[in-house]
Amino acid sequence: MCEIFGFSSSEEVELNDYLKNFYSHCEEHPHGWGLAILDDDKFKILKEPVKARSSVMLGNILLNPIICKNSIAHIRLATIGNLEFYNCHPFVKKDLNGRTWTLIHNGTIFDCPDLCKYSTLEEGETDSERILLHIIENVNCLESSKGEPLSLKERFDVVSTLIEEMSCTNKLNLILSDGEQMYVHTNFKNSLHCLKKGSSIMFSTQPLSYENWEKVPINKTFSFFNGELLFESDVHVNEYVETEAQLNFIEKFIESLKKDMDEEYAW
Repeated sequence: MCEIFGFSSSEEVELNDYLKNFYSHCEEHPHGWGLAILDDDKFKILKEPVKARSSVMLGNILLNPIICKNSIAHIRLATIGNLEFYNCHPFVKKDLNGRTWTLIHNGTIFDCPDLCKYSTLEEGETDSERILLHIIENVNCLESSKGEPLSLKERFDVVSTLIEEMSCTNKLNLILSDGEQMYVHTNFKNSLHCLKKGSSIMFSTQPLSYENWEKVPINKTFSFFNGELLFESDVHVNEYVETEAQLNFIEKFIESLKKDMDEEYAW
């Protein structure tokens, strides 16, 4: 599937070495790359539907120091949605109160009826973008009912509840930012790791150095602000376990995508 990276800190840190290692995994995740700098004063989203090591844009970006407090990154192995810009992560949307939400996802939604309606509303074709639309719609509805913005804790409770619901039978490793707090969730064993360094915390599908990386506990949602834990949910029961039928579905899609790419670039 995909790999995800997240960083939250109270101080600016240069991330180049970690990101270079992260993007080097693109040989097994060749269907696109993305990078988001989430700091208010330098917010930007960069992404392309090409393999990271083949990207001139990304190569030029990594030649210069990437220094920030908050960032997420993604490399894609497509399971739903073709190789197009709008199917690349991160996905970015604003809610009705002007907050900018940014999401990256590693996994596949096999069964979640609540997401179906967003297939006609999203810009691309991915289940990941629908996750973001679903979360924002629910936040908008609750804030409209309340008549004022939700607090940090209220937003966390909404997001963690929705993540628990969506994680049933689905692989839902994600990192999500609402512009203030960064949400982290995994429900698949040994598929997300974290590194705590001083006032910073970093997340990655695979450890990116020989430092003391730890496994992120599964079946819980966490939120962080400036590298510090704000909230954590109760443990839910929706651990993802791969089934043969799901693996066959993914393999068939990847083979179909590879065939389309070979035909497109054939002389």
